[in-house]
Amino acid sequence: MTAWPAIWLTLKLATVTTVILMVIALPLGWWLATTKAKARPLVEAVTALPLVLPPTVLGFYLLVLMRPDAPLGAFWVTVTGETLAFSFSGLVLASVVYSLPFAVQPMQTAFMAVPTSTLDAARTLGAGARDAFFSVSLPLARRGFITAAVLSFAHTVGEFGVVLMVGGNIPGRTRVISIEIFTAVETLD
Repeated sequence: MTAWPAIWLTLKLATVTTVILMVIALPLGWWLATTKAKARPLVEAVTALPLVLPPTVLGFYLLVLMRPDAPLGAFWVTVTGETLAFSFSGLVLASVVYSLPFAVQPMQTAFMAVPTSTLDAARTLGAGARDAFFSVSLPLARRGFITAAVLSFAHTVGEFGVVLMVGGNIPGRTRVISIEIFTAVETLD
């Protein structure tokens, strides 16, 4: 029995999850760092929720949402003809939810560290909001972006409870390396 399919699937899952998380975490982290909206504490709490829920409980909740008769699961079946539960797509969705705080919080912290005086100087020199974001805020927050990517990737590689609940233990389809290791230990292999 070789672990290479599980290693490949794990790296694929971690890469796809990290890319999706960076697309979500960049604007969300910036918004959380710069907004004065009343909804901010609620959004921060929902974003951090996977940190306090046990992975198997989170996986169970996601599995319930992915059932073919649940709204999310039914929509997915209608669009793709496949179920979300026990599929690679389901693993990606679960991993994105599970690793969301590890992507958003470093981004938010990095954007909060950008001095407002630097942004004011950019605007004084004629930069619009978009130019100031791309030429000042984003370069100054790059360490937060890198940290978010590394944490998201590493967290996805090491996850166990969520992927076991949502994906099961299907060789070649949903068996990632953490489940492969668990199976090998359980069978004394």
